[in-house]
Amino acid sequence: MATKSRPRPAPAPAAAETGPSQDDIGVEARVVAGILLNAALEKRNGLDEALSQPAARALEPVDRAFARAVAMAALRRLGEIDQILNRRLQKSPPEAVRTLMRIALAQTLVLETPAFAAVSTAVKLAERDPKTRPYKNLVNAVLRGVGRDGPGLTTAESNLPDWIAARWKATYGEAALTGLALAAREEPATDLSLKPGVDPAAVAAAVEGEALEGGTVRTGRRGDVATWPGFDDGDWWVQDAAAAVPGRLLDVKPGETALDMCAAPGGKTLQLAAAGASVVALDRSAPRLKRLSQNLERTGLTAEVIAVPAEDWEDDRTFDAVLLDAPCTATGTFRRNPEVLRATKPAEVAKLADVQHRLLDVAAERVKPGGRMVYCTCSLEREEGETQIIAFLRRNPGFRTVAADPTALGAPQEALTPEGWLRILPSMWAEHGGLDGFFAAKLERVS
Repeated sequence: MATKSRPRPAPAPAAAETGPSQDDIGVEARVVAGILLNAALEKRNGLDEALSQPAARALEPVDRAFARAVAMAALRRLGEIDQILNRRLQKSPPEAVRTLMRIALAQTLVLETPAFAAVSTAVKLAERDPKTRPYKNLVNAVLRGVGRDGPGLTTAESNLPDWIAARWKATYGEAALTGLALAAREEPATDLSLKPGVDPAAVAAAVEGEALEGGTVRTGRRGDVATWPGFDDGDWWVQDAAAAVPGRLLDVKPGETALDMCAAPGGKTLQLAAAGASVVALDRSAPRLKRLSQNLERTGLTAEVIAVPAEDWEDDRTFDAVLLDAPCTATGTFRRNPEVLRATKPAEVAKLADVQHRLLDVAAERVKPGGRMVYCTCSLEREEGETQIIAFLRRNPGFRTVAADPTALGAPQEALTPEGWLRILPSMWAEHGGLDGFFAAKLERVS
């Protein structure tokens, strides 16, 4: 199993004299890592929900961050970890036992935790739970065997659910599938979008990063972004390089009106406002819009923020520019959210495609004659991208495609489709560490 060096979590602070021992703190962090892993495998957003539960909240911040890092490493390499385990198991143990071993191997093979520490803790955890105690010798033998003999050969494709791997191979080809599988292994950097007039080179130097095409700054820096240089000054906001492309594609000008139909968490709204447009931002989730409102205040930008489903908005305004970042399976975000590959089911693709169909027609009604709109999704499924635009253009002959210029947008050149749309794959820009998967198309209303 190939491994790559990653930033290591800082050591936990010393325990108070009356508190648990350092060993116990390490054990509890690994217990929470298992809880987070299983929560992520059970449902979408399960990991984030589990982080707010008492077991995780009881940890010191550094231990909570470690638990999350272990769970995310296990999610990214789950197929390979299970390949390793299955070669050493005559029959499948209870799920709680497998979780202990998954967590231990994620530490040793991905995060490069010393094997003795991960194995010792896994055995200790097995011993303290009556359900797993009978398997403590098995846990010890399997993990020590991997440490002694090595993990053996594994395949990156095994980290992808079979149905997703089959779809992507059929859509993009075997070579692209391999690239996507390799990208799914890696922890992404953090990307920043900048306000106009802020120097990308200066921000890159301040956060120890690099300025990418299009103006995005990428950094491997970790920790609370609120403590980073330029945050309090409102110079930038966090936004993946690919997620910034649709806002640039819309190309709003100062004084134009713009509608962001599914705005939360708000990066694209900030882009439109920063470009000088008069922006209305809609979203059905009032809690998710709070982050947008906070970022607007921090950056000194303005937008009219309305918590309402776009299809239910009772307002007769039309706009020069409309942006529809439609609800989708989000399979293109697997680098940041590896749980989406496990949480997404085949039926969801068709269900969400129907939602996208309806929202596209709603968006078209909001575009002024001569205006334009951008449709985008962070999905790698054609039904949520290319197929939607093909069907929309058949339904709406008053719209036509406006070809994208990847170079001007800060997008990979190979993302341009023959139709002039953009199909960004996470395996592109590998020399920079990749980016999220996105589909984006710009349409102009001609009548």
